[in-house]
Amino acid sequence: MIQVKEFIDSDSSYAERKANEFLATLREDQFVSISYGTLIKSKPDKSEYQRSTILVVYRTSNTGD
Repeated sequence: MIQVKEFIDSDSSYAERKANEFLATLREDQFVSISYGTLIKSKPDKSEYQRSTILVVYRTSNTGD
């Protein structure tokens, strides 16, 4: 089965660290792909915030996949 794990945070280094920790638990044959995105959004008070998103696509280790 294919799964997606999402890591989101306003601090990209936190999301990156958590994604790397998760990737370290996968076997090489489970890894499918990884995507990275950044969203910068304005608040009504004219300030901005940034959200980093890392998506890891992987295969579960269930038999029969």
